[in-house]
Amino acid sequence: MQNVGIDIGGTKIAGGVVDDDGTIIEKLRVDTPIDPAALVDAVVDMADHLRRAHDIHAIGVAAAGFISLDRSTVIYAPNIDWRDEPLRARLEQRLDAPVTIENDANAAGWGEYRFGAGRGVHDMVMLTMGTGVGGAVVSGGELFRGGHGIGGELGHMRFVRGGHPCGCGQNGCLEQYASGRALQREANAIADEGGIGAALAAIREEKGAIPGPAVSRLVLAGDPGAVEALRRVATALGEACGGFQAVLDPELFVIGGGVAQLGADLLAPVKLAYETSLPGYGERPVADFAIARLGNDAGLIGVADLAGKEL
Repeated sequence: MQNVGIDIGGTKIAGGVVDDDGTIIEKLRVDTPIDPAALVDAVVDMADHLRRAHDIHAIGVAAAGFISLDRSTVIYAPNIDWRDEPLRARLEQRLDAPVTIENDANAAGWGEYRFGAGRGVHDMVMLTMGTGVGGAVVSGGELFRGGHGIGGELGHMRFVRGGHPCGCGQNGCLEQYASGRALQREANAIADEGGIGAALAAIREEKGAIPGPAVSRLVLAGDPGAVEALRRVATALGEACGGFQAVLDPELFVIGGGVAQLGADLLAPVKLAYETSLPGYGERPVADFAIARLGNDAGLIGVADLAGKEL
């Protein structure tokens, strides 16, 4: 059986035909239109193109935002002008096929659970360290959605009271301390201090800013300022994972997103902070940690696998 999976990102829409083993058979990518009506047109055109040469069972669409419990309506999308948007009905009417709508982080987490780093476990938490921090929870082999369909927003757990303002309207959310953007903020702070921040300051003087990839390159080269910036961000993530462990008790944490490309350099300080934040450490089972395996295809693969299935 083959499904179409479409992942709507802030700048790109990625779509593909995915088989039962999570293999992408055909893939497309287009720019994300700004106008909501044009965006729906783009999704319809992509789905039509992908199913033209394939026997498609169902279509899955992933998007950032709050999705209703029955997976029919986009209650709120931060990057698209959708408020109570009946997206499933709109797409099913035009495509004449069953459509499943899912939050993008949930879709990516499900993809990793089924076909990536989470294969073989029953309880898993995924955290993506990108511009923000995305979260997904798999509990007892099922995707956790909560009572209103919008559970698992782990990046918006209040982490610091009265902390940095967040795009969600609150202050001190985890994503302000454990994301790629947070890594850049810490790198700039260390550059301002001089000393170990000399290499970071030199990059900023040359480029006018400190890009995330530049910080990663310096980390891999062992630069002390970049390593310290990563340690601060990884420590925030690890401390949060100690709290998530107390509530959710997963077998495995999967870390994805751009910062996760640092692999062991990231995981070592994450694990240290996790262990020192875990209630009853030394007297209880602990979770494993792994880097996500599916990369940017996780959401596409995950939502394709969810398409057409009973909730």
